[in-house]
Amino acid sequence: MFQKEVAQRICAKEGSKTYGILSVLTQAFYDAEYLFTVHPQVFDPPPKVQSGVLNLTRKKEYILDCDEKLLFTVVKTAFNQRRKTIRNSLKILGLSDNLKEDAIFDQRPEQLSVSEFIALTKKIANDTV
Repeated sequence: MFQKEVAQRICAKEGSKTYGILSVLTQAFYDAEYLFTVHPQVFDPPPKVQSGVLNLTRKKEYILDCDEKLLFTVVKTAFNQRRKTIRNSLKILGLSDNLKEDAIFDQRPEQLSVSEFIALTKKIANDTV
């Protein structure tokens, strides 16, 4: 059980406003499903927020196909400037011009799925500057 807004962020899919760092990094390791909302009146004393109940199931393939630390860096750096394209937000990583020509760099972070972030991380790891 989480605060409703946090639970919705964890379960958000790409393309939504609530999709972000927490969504990508959680969904890389877990299948997240929002189950139901718990209203404040059920608690004594009632909190000022609603709660959301999630079902988080650890993925069978929980070892990622890329460098975990680099994935965390890529996701966090991309979402630090979420209104910019991936090309502009990942400039500080010092990517080669050849890599930046890839079509994935024309998108914004909230448009990429978890698997696309993993693929992007693998491309960055294999990049030779």
